[in-house]
Amino acid sequence: MQTVTVSRRLDASPERVREAMEDLEEFMLAAGFTDVSVDGADMHLENQVGLATVTLDLRVVDSEADLAYEQADGFFEVMDTEYWVEAVDGGSEITATTDFALDVALVGQILDATVIKRQRRHELEQQFDWLAEELEAETPSSESSP
Repeated sequence: MQTVTVSRRLDASPERVREAMEDLEEFMLAAGFTDVSVDGADMHLENQVGLATVTLDLRVVDSEADLAYEQADGFFEVMDTEYWVEAVDGGSEITATTDFALDVALVGQILDATVIKRQRRHELEQQFDWLAEELEAETPSSESSP
């Protein structure tokens, strides 16, 4: 099993971070996926990774995490991701962890764990960039009018 973990401090309350993450389509598009569709707890994602087009069907699962999903269909043997949002002094820290095992028979020589880990880290960082931008845009200006 391979693991990718990314954390980021955000200048927003945990409640605001969780609320922004609820828009699953936008949150997944922020990761850089080229096509995202959400139907209830089911998500269909497509992305270019190197020479390959990756197609994943994911399912949101009940978990103690703030958001958790697992692969329902795709090229991984197993793939699940959890996002945790915790209060820190003056804001929040979000941590995402993806655990995966590759189905070597399906993946072959085109993709390997190193490429997947690098790609996944980039996707998670892009999601956190999007969260930071979304939450900053919603922060009211501290300037008062005359």
